[in-house]
Amino acid sequence: MWRPFFEQYHLIIVQDGDPSRTINIPEGFDYELYNRNDINRILGPKSSCISFKDSACRCFGYMVSKKKYIYTIDDDCFVAKDPSGKEINALEQHIKNLLSPSTPHFFNTLYDPYGDGADFVRGYPFSMREGAITAVSHGLWLNIPDYDAPTQLVKPLERNSRKFDIFTEVTNFFKALMMNQCFFWLYSELIGPAMYFGLIGDGQPIGRYDDMWAGWCVKVICDHMGWGVKTGLPYIWHSKASNPFVNLRKEYNGIFWQEEAIPFFQSVTLPKECDSVQQCYKELAVLVKDNLGKVDPYFIRLADGMVTWIEAWEELNAPEETETNAPNGKNEKITE
Repeated sequence: MWRPFFEQYHLIIVQDGDPSRTINIPEGFDYELYNRNDINRILGPKSSCISFKDSACRCFGYMVSKKKYIYTIDDDCFVAKDPSGKEINALEQHIKNLLSPSTPHFFNTLYDPYGDGADFVRGYPFSMREGAITAVSHGLWLNIPDYDAPTQLVKPLERNSRKFDIFTEVTNFFKALMMNQCFFWLYSELIGPAMYFGLIGDGQPIGRYDDMWAGWCVKVICDHMGWGVKTGLPYIWHSKASNPFVNLRKEYNGIFWQEEAIPFFQSVTLPKECDSVQQCYKELAVLVKDNLGKVDPYFIRLADGMVTWIEAWEELNAPEETETNAPNGKNEKITE
């Protein structure tokens, strides 16, 4: 189903699990394929920051990509259709979202004021109508919803069939930047270094929190830099429900820890001196270690992984792309 939408793009495939297993890629695609052996070879000792046997390993693909926009999707997600039966071009909608400004500082009750047939409502400050750069476009799922294990157990047959032709600004926190609420495009030159999915999965005391961790960190940094995050359109079709009992084992610690982690992210403030994503992320790692390290030693290791991730990112990306001052939210424009 994705072929007509993906053929024109360069694909980066990060193989999860056993690197000796052969993955057959259909003909007609321009792609790079990486497995765990490749990650170890390319990053050396710093490969310890990339999760193993978990979908969090996809962030390695962000690190090696040289493209301006990055789109990520999981293997159980497919093309959705609009009410007329026409297939939705999710990639096209994401690009439109990113090329249109965001309004992260003041909510517009008509949602997207830059869309056809809409504008700023009465009382919206004129000083804010220029908007801000959109760093992330985050789409949604149809069909099987993204529930935690306890909710899955009490609502095993629930499905999402509601589709709204809107997107909105994320003004507080959101929990997903990949298959968890579907997918996203991001400005790789802008927010890419913050797209770390943590230490999750094999050998770790927590699972299924990789996308949430990335979402929390990205939102803090976007707020600091004055950038926007959009969620809503486009939709894709999620076809497979994961096992709630397996999920409960993975999520068990996270269900407790999130009650400490979310208040931390809601209250954390980065120094004004942090004017690049890398600086922001390094400072955030220090704050994670100092504050969440008291919750469980895991967060100390996670904070160290965050620093290692940035170091690896800077090694693989040219200096002029890693430590340049990022554009201020509304005062500087980014060209296509």
